[in-house]
Amino acid sequence: MENKVLATVGGMPITSADVDEFILSLGQRGAGYNSPEGREMVLAQLIDSKLLLLDARRNLYETEAEFKAKLARFKENLLINYAAEKAVKGAKAPTEADALKFYEENPDKFTAGEVVNASHILVDTEEAALAVLSEIKSGEISFEDAAMKYSSCPSKENGGSLGEFTRGQMVPEFDSAVFAMEVGTVTEAPVKTQFGYHLIRLNSKTEASAVAFDEVKDNILAALAESRERDALTSKLGQLRILYPVDKF
Repeated sequence: MENKVLATVGGMPITSADVDEFILSLGQRGAGYNSPEGREMVLAQLIDSKLLLLDARRNLYETEAEFKAKLARFKENLLINYAAEKAVKGAKAPTEADALKFYEENPDKFTAGEVVNASHILVDTEEAALAVLSEIKSGEISFEDAAMKYSSCPSKENGGSLGEFTRGQMVPEFDSAVFAMEVGTVTEAPVKTQFGYHLIRLNSKTEASAVAFDEVKDNILAALAESRERDALTSKLGQLRILYPVDKF
């Protein structure tokens, strides 16, 4: 692809490659600028940068003591980061076998929790909840129709369905009740929460199960690589503390 000159500022060119490099430097945020409008915004920013650079050179800011001090600090931090990169560069990259070994030795870390599918009817008082429950138990009305008729929750439009959820996604009282239920049953008594009184029906339950290795392999490899790099840096710092004694006051 042609590296086209998009603008010049005081004779200094700004090219399409410069725009690409800037967008790339933004990481995931850069995707929002990879459009004609976004690239124009980037170009405008690069033009502003060149203008400030020309002004800095014209005023000889590089010779000022404050700039030199900032440059020295920047260079020092850059050197520190570079030294850290060198220290972890020798860390051995984990293999798929390493990841599988970690997976097999830590089954508790790779378990999907219980998932339930439930419906509910929400009313303001316990008396109202008991009256609705009585209608449902007697067969006068279905749970779905009762939800549409009596519930104050927006879920009534779907017959009270809350869809699927895991532990901790609902308020504690609701959570405790629904996960203790048998599939196909309705709560024997209304469940009180900060929102009111609930009648709950458990539609289905998927028990906790192990997550397949292939689903978590990449995450394990990344975690192992990070751990090994951290260990390598810790080891390097330990060696340096022997070479350069540290005195704290």
